[in-house]
Amino acid sequence: MKPFRNRAVASVFAAYPPQVRRKLMTLRRIIFETAASNEDVGELDETLKWGEPAYLTSNTKSGSTVRIDWKRKNPDQYAMYFNCQTNLIETFRAVFADDLKYEGNRALIFNVSDPIPVQAVAFCVAASLTYHRGKRGRAKTDRVE
Repeated sequence: MKPFRNRAVASVFAAYPPQVRRKLMTLRRIIFETAASNEDVGELDETLKWGEPAYLTSNTKSGSTVRIDWKRKNPDQYAMYFNCQTNLIETFRAVFADDLKYEGNRALIFNVSDPIPVQAVAFCVAASLTYHRGKRGRAKTDRVE
């Protein structure tokens, strides 16, 4: 597992309940592995946005930020957030209509007791981390459709 470089992010993870922390650490691993498998993404910046762990393509500017978090008001759920000004969730709904749970046009929602759909999540993360590549006129095969 990739060590934390940002103490504030590490503190947020440490504060999650153990079962939630394990799930969010799995999402974190998927995010970093997905980024590492795509040379256009480059190294991710792991920081906090709105107090939530956030993953940015600051060096390459290839994508849109991915955030993950758990809220006390919904203790049995955690989420992966995407920029609501993009068409990412719309794309995910078209590809994974019944396989994922959504919150509006901004998030994937997961139940703590359910297994993480790793392949679907990795697809969604890749789409977000490469979102701006398609807008810059790259080959159609590079775009998420």
